[in-house]
Amino acid sequence: MPILNRAAQLQDEVADWRHSLHAMPELDFDLHQTSAFVAAKLREFGCDEVATGIARTGVVGLIRGNGATQDGGSGATTIGLRADMDALALTEITGAPYASRTPGAMHACGHDGHTAMLLGAAQYLAETRNFSGTVAVIFQPAEEGGGGGRVMVQEGIMDRFNIERVYGMHNMPGLPLGQFAIRPGPIMAATAVFTIKIKGRGGHAAIPHNTIDPIVIGSQLVQALQAIVSRNADPIDSLVVSVTKFHGGDAYNVIPEEVEIAGTVRTLRSEVADLAQKRIEALCAGIGAAHGATISLDFRTGYPVTVNDGEQASFAGAVAAEVVGAKSVDLDVAPLMGGEDFSYMLQARPGAFIFIGNGNSAGLHNPAYDFDDRVIPYGISYWVRLVETALLQR
Repeated sequence: MPILNRAAQLQDEVADWRHSLHAMPELDFDLHQTSAFVAAKLREFGCDEVATGIARTGVVGLIRGNGATQDGGSGATTIGLRADMDALALTEITGAPYASRTPGAMHACGHDGHTAMLLGAAQYLAETRNFSGTVAVIFQPAEEGGGGGRVMVQEGIMDRFNIERVYGMHNMPGLPLGQFAIRPGPIMAATAVFTIKIKGRGGHAAIPHNTIDPIVIGSQLVQALQAIVSRNADPIDSLVVSVTKFHGGDAYNVIPEEVEIAGTVRTLRSEVADLAQKRIEALCAGIGAAHGATISLDFRTGYPVTVNDGEQASFAGAVAAEVVGAKSVDLDVAPLMGGEDFSYMLQARPGAFIFIGNGNSAGLHNPAYDFDDRVIPYGISYWVRLVETALLQR
């Protein structure tokens, strides 16, 4: 089954929806306009149930196939399809006619495209209902650090809607248009962040021997943190330790009292995450003691590893191959060290997370990024084919 004719026909309409969403980006859980837009479309399509207010602004629509019981009872298999809806705190520089009208916010990760494609699939599925069982289309807030996926799971969406399997999709700049990529097992990393405060003794820059210089200490600590990856972790394991902030001092001739360093840790195994945390703790204690400084560490774990169920990854890859051909599906893509809170849904139910090509666009989280509307028919066709294959007519 190549791209659906109906999906190609819907492209312009779905692109218009995306442009509307792109122009009104909202952050975190505060997606009131976006949520209302999604819920209105689902009701317009004739979904059997539209539930709002999940994780504050999340939306779930239920579509029952021709073979499903009318009440969606326990005899009907239900699968979930998830799209994220939130934007990023960036100022857009694309110059697109539908560019963000919200200062300091933009859809720089393509969640507008994810939402629009799932809406397009929901419209098609509600029209045709050529499947047995029930589809739950899940529109999630707060993927960009807020953990909306965790909150939706904690609020019981899997049991409430009888979801047995769950699937997600994300666009990937650099992957050619019309291609997909997936792998069994870990596909995206666990995340953690750290903040280190170094308290020394400030003083005149011309009399450094009377100070405990937190900038010199911080510089040593930054260098030492890099050795965790190169000298403490097994080279076979994936580990990232990146320092992304170094703040301290306000004058040319003053050694400051304090310095603050912050950064992130990314891993694909919990054991490696534990190792990194313990080594950061040890380095802070040791370097602080060596210089007579006080170093405090705030280490916070974030999203867990996104782990695809092996059987469901194989199934999703096979579905993608039916849409674009086997040569256009990478079934063993290298894991990405970015984080993704779809991981919580995959902890709750078996399923798979797949990448869809966004072509030669700017990278994710870049103020010049824009979702490519030509992706839309591929995404809709994938979702529809996945549903009609997973929920075959009885």
